[in-house]
Amino acid sequence: MKSFADHSILELLALLKNKELTVLDIVDICINRNNVSNYANKAWAYYDQDIIMKQAYYVQDKYNLIEKKHSLFGIPIGVKDIFNTIDYPTQMGSPLWKGFTPGNDARIVYNIKNAGGIIAGKTDTAEFAVHALNSTVNPHNEDKTPGTSSSGSAALVALGVVPVALGSQTAASIVRPASFCGVYGCKPSFGTIPRTGVLKTADTLDSIGYFTIHLQDIRHIFDVLRVRGENYPICQEAFTDENRQLPPIKRPWKIGFVKGYVWDYAEEYAKNSINEWVQKLEASASEFYVEEVELPKSTFIAHQTHSDIYHRSLSYYFKEEYKESQISDIMRNIMGEGTKITTEKYLAALEQQVLIQNDMDELLCEYDVIISLSTAGSAPAREEVEKPDNGLIWTLAHLPVISAPVFLSPNKMPFGVQLASRKYSDYKLMEFLKRLNELDLVPDKSNPVLE
Repeated sequence: MKSFADHSILELLALLKNKELTVLDIVDICINRNNVSNYANKAWAYYDQDIIMKQAYYVQDKYNLIEKKHSLFGIPIGVKDIFNTIDYPTQMGSPLWKGFTPGNDARIVYNIKNAGGIIAGKTDTAEFAVHALNSTVNPHNEDKTPGTSSSGSAALVALGVVPVALGSQTAASIVRPASFCGVYGCKPSFGTIPRTGVLKTADTLDSIGYFTIHLQDIRHIFDVLRVRGENYPICQEAFTDENRQLPPIKRPWKIGFVKGYVWDYAEEYAKNSINEWVQKLEASASEFYVEEVELPKSTFIAHQTHSDIYHRSLSYYFKEEYKESQISDIMRNIMGEGTKITTEKYLAALEQQVLIQNDMDELLCEYDVIISLSTAGSAPAREEVEKPDNGLIWTLAHLPVISAPVFLSPNKMPFGVQLASRKYSDYKLMEFLKRLNELDLVPDKSNPVLE
């Protein structure tokens, strides 16, 4: 076995349980892939082989963890450098925080370790998880952007250095890197994965998610990471509601195809690709009913609403950093705009976000899933501004979304299809993805896999 593309996490856990592999065997894959890759080092904010091996030796003596229902025993995981970690610095993509050690693990990192997972390192992020790219390059073409703030995580998964990596999304920072790097990206419903110990940029927008090589692993990772129990009554009720989570019975899947007001920004090849894919979907089985759907009017100003919330929040949370010289022009300009947004305008934007959430929830009571382009096309050049897409709207609405690596551009660069469903209907969304895979409409694993 040379790469994590060869086996899913579930398959690795089975091999470990049968003692056909050891924890050290799995960690060796991570280390060896990292050593032979020309791009991996640029995607790490902090990587230390000795720390990985120390964890591996510790975990291998905890073999009972393999028996846990939600186990990550011996699995190396990349962690975006905005999550607190005891073993590594947390520098948040900024020289202002170089070498900072928080002295604790974010709750999600603690949960990963408790499940037997190994923190392989901290993945490169844009400055304060906003827009200013650091060193990560797109592993398919270094002249193209890898996406924005979660790009280090997406690139390392695309390279097969780790089978899964954590990211975050405040606009489209999981969906875009997943699309541009050709991997699976999952942003579950807002609030279903804990944010304690994670950099805060916008209270009503920040969401935690992850990237995987294998489709099969998306559900397992969600089961490990999500909140559960009586302390989370809304999630508990929703996730135990079979009508909300299971595929429709005695009727077809009702699927909404969304173009939205951003459709005109999409490349022609991207429009053609998704139109052809939708035709295949309609023709593949009688269990699918697909129709084009118009979004609620409240979403028509979604990008401005998001900007008002996000920029005002950044200007508040980073007001001390704003005084320093070592912040990028991009960050300084955004924060400058944020300071001009009045309290009244900010509160109005929050009210608009709630309206968008309510309207989208009403719409998604009528549809099981909505589908759209993940991005306007394949990755643009690093210096180009990325074109608008629907991902930001789904973030405002707190929807669960998955970007699947389905398409290739004329120059053989990947881009994805984006699937979304009603808030807290995460398992239904994953069931739909599974069915698409059974019909060969989405791949088993990243496309193309970089060996």
